[in-house]
Amino acid sequence: MKIVVQVKLMPEAEEAAALGSTLRTVNDLACWVSRVAFARGVPREYELRQHTYAHLKAEGLGAQAAQHVIKKVCDAYTTLHANLRAGNLGKPKSRRRIKAASKPIAFRSEVAQPYDDRCLSWQYDQQTVSIWTTVGRIKNVGFACSGDALKVLQQYRKGESDLIERDGVFYLIATCDVPEAEAYEPDGFIGVDLGIVNIATTSTGYQAAGRGLGRYRKRQLALRRKLQKKRTKSAKRRLKERSRRETRHVKNINHIIAKTIVTEAERTSAGISLEELKGIRQRVRLRKPQRVTFHSWAFAQLGDFIVYKARRAGVPLVFVDPAYTSQTCAECGHVDKRNRVNQGLFICRNCGVVAHADRNASHNIATRGETVWNAGRESRVPATP
Repeated sequence: MKIVVQVKLMPEAEEAAALGSTLRTVNDLACWVSRVAFARGVPREYELRQHTYAHLKAEGLGAQAAQHVIKKVCDAYTTLHANLRAGNLGKPKSRRRIKAASKPIAFRSEVAQPYDDRCLSWQYDQQTVSIWTTVGRIKNVGFACSGDALKVLQQYRKGESDLIERDGVFYLIATCDVPEAEAYEPDGFIGVDLGIVNIATTSTGYQAAGRGLGRYRKRQLALRRKLQKKRTKSAKRRLKERSRRETRHVKNINHIIAKTIVTEAERTSAGISLEELKGIRQRVRLRKPQRVTFHSWAFAQLGDFIVYKARRAGVPLVFVDPAYTSQTCAECGHVDKRNRVNQGLFICRNCGVVAHADRNASHNIATRGETVWNAGRESRVPATP
């Protein structure tokens, strides 16, 4: 299983200038390579290399850096074409799709640049790195990370690392190939219902309320609006200081929720059943006041955290269809839109059971998870007569 570990670089002033210049140079050249690829109909990587490699070398890039720039451009176009085929950028004649497909891909100056072991070496004991730049190789650049992250780097780092810049601070994001624990045979499944009012509700009784996070988002939104109206230097400085603070806060909450769910499943030898919510932003239509809340919902991030933590712990995990889980009675199986009285109340029109709506949905998700797991184990070979 591949995970990433982020470390903060602590270069001197001259070293920071060299790193910043390197990122600007490679991304400016990536924009040029992208224009060449677009003009030639996005050829394969080998053909694109024939048209661009000599120019990249003449501009001062090393052999490996030039290869990585070309590969980065090819990967960007591969992702774009995959999104176009999947319909993630709208219908064939939509304005968004036409805009994305009608011009070359551009790279911002601080976009990540990949480094392999020829361009970057790690000294874990000294907590330093030696890294290639356009002005030469810089040695003994210090980095900072937690003790656990350093252990993971020492044991499992493998493959490329990305150099990025955020607000003048440089980071290395290293890829680590961590072995997965062997999954056990689950004794039942824990259903997890994801939502906005309640971020996560499990069939075992755990509920992560979203009220506090909602209030935090509103406070941050009000403060941003207030500072944006000021338009003074100090207000702009405050805005810059607070950038991504809400994102980090939400990420931390999702980590806590995911760890709680996975730990409970591991303790009870149960599996985890999650809803497959991919594409929900395109399917759901909401009134304007609800759109900010809905599009701020980090359900995909929470799902990813649960998945990778479960795989590291060896907890079985399945995805199920979320259709009608909130309208189906977990006791008798009766499906009726009117069963969901309001956001938090469920009353079955058939058997009369009264339950919390999210808790009822989590029980349905748990049942579907067990069905999916058993179906995957059952043989589809016809019985021998």
